[in-house]
Amino acid sequence: MSASNTTTITSIGAPNRRNTELALLVFAIVIPLFAYVNVGLAMNNAVPTSLLGYGVGLGVMAGGAHLLVRKYAPYADPLMLPIATLLNGLGLVLIWRLDQEPTITTPQLGGPLAPKQLVWSAIGLALFVIVLIFLKDHRILQRYTYISMFAALVLLVLPVFFPPVYGARIWITIPGVGSLQPGEFAKVVITVFFAGYLMVKRDALALASRRFMGMYLPRGRDLGPILVIWAMSMLILVFETDLGTSLLFFGLFVIMLYVATERTSWIVFGLLLSGAGAVAVGSYESHVQVRVQNWLHPLKLASNGGVTETAQSQYAFGSGGIFGSGLGQGYSRLIGGIAPKSDYILATVGEELGLAGLMAVLLLYGLLIERGIRTALAARDPFGKLLAIGLSGAFALQVFVVAGGVTGLIPLTGMTMPFLAQGGSSVIANWALIAILLRISDTARRPAPSPAPSPDAEATQVVRSP
Repeated sequence: MSASNTTTITSIGAPNRRNTELALLVFAIVIPLFAYVNVGLAMNNAVPTSLLGYGVGLGVMAGGAHLLVRKYAPYADPLMLPIATLLNGLGLVLIWRLDQEPTITTPQLGGPLAPKQLVWSAIGLALFVIVLIFLKDHRILQRYTYISMFAALVLLVLPVFFPPVYGARIWITIPGVGSLQPGEFAKVVITVFFAGYLMVKRDALALASRRFMGMYLPRGRDLGPILVIWAMSMLILVFETDLGTSLLFFGLFVIMLYVATERTSWIVFGLLLSGAGAVAVGSYESHVQVRVQNWLHPLKLASNGGVTETAQSQYAFGSGGIFGSGLGQGYSRLIGGIAPKSDYILATVGEELGLAGLMAVLLLYGLLIERGIRTALAARDPFGKLLAIGLSGAFALQVFVVAGGVTGLIPLTGMTMPFLAQGGSSVIANWALIAILLRISDTARRPAPSPAPSPDAEATQVVRSP
């Protein structure tokens, strides 16, 4: 046998799992369609007339994304795109279901929100495609480390110049476009900065001056970065009263700092600083105090004498039981306002799909986060590892603070559930996040080319051949 006839899995023949992704995408489209029909039959006793249009639209978007992944990232993780598509599709169904409740369709928001969310989802998938096509190598982002820091700061500061919405300054209004939440985009951009910065500074940050109670304490001069980030997160909390972005911003840095340095002491310092800051701001900021009081006393009557949204969400989870009341047969309208489509959409899942459905949704999020962490472990360069773990950590933190707030584990933060809740900024930013993870995954999983045989080896092989 000649050397030219030998092949290994590192050169050709490595499975790219694109057919697996396609099969999973079929299920990711069919499941929301069944849910759509279920809602229509439950609420209107008829199959929705827009079923065909919804199915074709979701299928075209997911199919187009799959074809472009097949071409531009053939070795990317096969589970991320189907899971994101399934969550996005279920979110569209839930928003459409809530649109059928007249008490939830608020006139000032322009009526039903499901069509708008579908448009935002299409824009998000378009950005997903743009990132895959033009970002040939994720390491290019490392060149823009400090530009990313400046861009993230601009995005975080912008809402200060706009009027508050529901007590928090987290929105900006663009004429002809509507309201956007810059913090959703900032979480992706700031992760690029953290990854580039920590890759360079991790050795200095990992140094310890002394050991105390089983922990290696960092040097005083190395505490500067974490103190600056802590101060910035507190300023966001003070001026924007945005508990969610502040927690996400600071928590993301602490997670990436721990991964980069492997020092438990950074986690301890991070928890102490975040706790001290939250207590200090919560002691005099009225908006934060209201949310903390609603968390501590969820069954207490609201200022207008009615039942609080927190209490209604608890009732929704309780009435859902194990298997739920069925799609379209709950009472999410009692939560009031826009909340069921944004902050409290998880309460609708718990009421109408029950504990089983809620756990299934949370498992989808957990699986998506696990694939991101697996991508970080498989990445071949330090920047890719930090970037993947940062993006996965940001996604995990957002899921935790939203799910924890709705279920009463922590105070409500006002953030949106990724892909599931109504919000154009959120769905666009999260599709971009998935695209970057797929690019890192493609680079990590792509087979390394086999070394070309040397001329001496070929000559030896020819001599030995019969």
